[in-house]
Amino acid sequence: MNQDYESHTRYYHLHHFIILPLAFFLFIWTVELTLEDPVNDWLYLLVGVLFILISFINRIYANRNQDRIIRLEMRLRYFQLTQVPFTEKENLLNIRQIVALRFASDEELLPLIDRAILNNLSSKEIKKSIHNWQGDFLRV
Repeated sequence: MNQDYESHTRYYHLHHFIILPLAFFLFIWTVELTLEDPVNDWLYLLVGVLFILISFINRIYANRNQDRIIRLEMRLRYFQLTQVPFTEKENLLNIRQIVALRFASDEELLPLIDRAILNNLSSKEIKKSIHNWQGDFLRV
């Protein structure tokens, strides 16, 4: 399966189509219960809020961990291509730019890093300027 800018977004079906909708349904239901009897049903509302928070915080933790791994991969890749540490360039990029740069081929990566820094390209602009897309099929 090929991957490009149009097809790189991934959905984790269990999270996006089962857990999140059920968490929102539970939250709405608990709000309705609380509105009917606010004295006794406030605990239901707390449970509903808890399920929403848990579903989002798990996703945040997974994405942050993957961002750290991608940063390490980019450090290694940059060093392999240049024999120079990535630190100087990395400090001029934000994590979203670094994550977007991982899709660039080795031939495109170094000039694209410089363009991203010089023009302060957004992650979307970086992704759209990649001609030889290197897919990431393991991103959660």
